[in-house]
Amino acid sequence: MTFFLQMLVTGIVVGSVYALVALGFVLIYKSSDAINFAQGEFLLIGTYVCLTLITAYNIPFIAALLIALMFSAVLGFVIERIVLRPFIGEPVISMIMATIGLSSVLAGIVHIIWGHETRVFPKIFSEQPVNLGEIVIAPVYLWSLLIVVAMLIIFTLFFKYSKLGIAMRATADDQQAAMSMGISVKMIFAVAWAIAAIVSAVGGILLGNINGVNTSLSAIGLKVLPVAILGGLDSIPGAIIGGLIIGILESLTGGYLDPLVGGGLKEVMPFVILVFILMFKPYGLFGKKEIERV
Repeated sequence: MTFFLQMLVTGIVVGSVYALVALGFVLIYKSSDAINFAQGEFLLIGTYVCLTLITAYNIPFIAALLIALMFSAVLGFVIERIVLRPFIGEPVISMIMATIGLSSVLAGIVHIIWGHETRVFPKIFSEQPVNLGEIVIAPVYLWSLLIVVAMLIIFTLFFKYSKLGIAMRATADDQQAAMSMGISVKMIFAVAWAIAAIVSAVGGILLGNINGVNTSLSAIGLKVLPVAILGGLDSIPGAIIGGLIIGILESLTGGYLDPLVGGGLKEVMPFVILVFILMFKPYGLFGKKEIERV
């Protein structure tokens, strides 16, 4: 039972980070009906910027984190404005292919600047483990969970109560109606990309503190895609619940099944679960079913 609870806690922490990164997929899809395949590179660049500020310039972690988030927001805003805005009004597949090309370009830039070696964050969090009964939890896991929960609450309040958040929700529901009410849909697209870059950077920085940073961290973007699809690409609560489901199942699979089959099963489990759920819920657990009149 102790081992099960240990794996469960690990799954909740990692799943909460997945949920945060999946929020970026959902925001972009809700605003433009496109899937951003460069999400993993946003995650990687934000993490490397934060790590470089800390190790090369001795900037405190909190300040480095805020600078990295501002950099990520500007990066997302600029990429939407320069690279993706020309695709507005074009077939969605054109924008999706543009994000695939953008992913390769950003990955190449990361390789040129930071190389391939694994780097580690300096010890930011305490190394003294926290004991909850028989469960031992590293402080970095607790801090990661608290930060993710705080950000998810902040974004939930932002979308529900702020003027910009309401405008984003209106644009997601009906772009034509939003424009008729004076909402700048182009600006909403840019803000959605900026927020997607921010949440990706936070997720990458937290995972980097846990496992170190190298170019393989961008694969989290592909791993998180099943999270967004599982919960429903147009559902923010679905992204949160989907992240927790995938994180917990992945952790339990790694703890119980990987030793029996020689490893590797936890890497494919998110996609197995995704296929199984979509067989019964094609729009995801909380996705909105589209009904079109002929």
